[in-house]
Amino acid sequence: MNMSIKNRSEAAIQSSSISQRKQSHLDVCRRGSAVQVEGELGVGFDDLAFIHNALPEIDCNAISTQCCFLERVIEAPLFVSCMTGGSEEGLQANRDLAVAANRCGIPIGLGSFRVALEDETRCKDFAMREYAPDVPIMANIGAVQVREGCLESIADFVRAIDANALVIHLNCGQELFQVGGDRDFRGLKEAIFRAVREVSVPIIVKETGFGIRPGLVEELLLNGVDYIDVAGAGGTNWILVEEGCHPESDQSGRLFHSWGVSTPVILDALEAPSESILASGGIRSGLDLAKSLALGAAIGGMALPFIRRALEGGVDGATEAIQEVITTLHQVMLLTGSGSVEALRNQRLLKSRRFSDCVAQLIEAEKGR
Repeated sequence: MNMSIKNRSEAAIQSSSISQRKQSHLDVCRRGSAVQVEGELGVGFDDLAFIHNALPEIDCNAISTQCCFLERVIEAPLFVSCMTGGSEEGLQANRDLAVAANRCGIPIGLGSFRVALEDETRCKDFAMREYAPDVPIMANIGAVQVREGCLESIADFVRAIDANALVIHLNCGQELFQVGGDRDFRGLKEAIFRAVREVSVPIIVKETGFGIRPGLVEELLLNGVDYIDVAGAGGTNWILVEEGCHPESDQSGRLFHSWGVSTPVILDALEAPSESILASGGIRSGLDLAKSLALGAAIGGMALPFIRRALEGGVDGATEAIQEVITTLHQVMLLTGSGSVEALRNQRLLKSRRFSDCVAQLIEAEKGR
């Protein structure tokens, strides 16, 4: 789409503002930052335990972590979750993560391409297919941008970068504490349903770290959304990130350090088909990933641990981080006697009383809606 000189100038200014904000996010999230960016939870993955199998009767070398996602065979039920995009350092990190994901045979989610909608010269920043030719790539845009933008332009962008799916993220918590952030969240549900009808690739709806309640998960799936990434609390807390970007603010966001529902609690409360459920939010190891699968997730994702390793060590650092998670997953599979991902999904977990109570309360609360 051609733009006038005036429109190009305005787009460049808007693009620069978005890029600066994205770089601030990276600066706050990198390891060593004095800012706390991860949420605190009372109930999470530590409240779950596998039952050890002393006689697994399987050959460790015969265990397969392969599974299918987006009509492709991937090497592990793991994906690099959407986090960064729009700044120069973010561009390099995305490229490094794309190469690492391709090396390891797992999907990669890109940061929000909002900046490319504002300034078409930035589209190349999201063209990752040359770096990840063999794995699924997930483009990512906010629900507000879907409501306000042109779906045809969004669909054209997805095709242009050869993405296998479109992630629509929900981030009202982050926007609420972002300087100049969105404040009007009306009409987002209908915008998502319109995208389902008009965009040709699978649609994934994800939260950004506070979770999606079970009833809403089921409603979205019933209306044609292909996958839901519950993205629960316990990982990166974007309210804290925004507060960290503006230390001069009143820091009221610190009151929300434990906001949201944790990923494992949501997973255990769901009745939705597992092949449609993705898990991210607070997953920090292959053990957490394995627990997510045993709770019914199809695959699980991580963002902050991978982006930190990419910023520190480039492609090799990111590759090592991914391989560490897959290695731990493999070890869990042996110790539970699970020769395949499907067998791992059928494993039972021991649950603390407070975890079970929290799940029961969530289920009961959903009944009252």
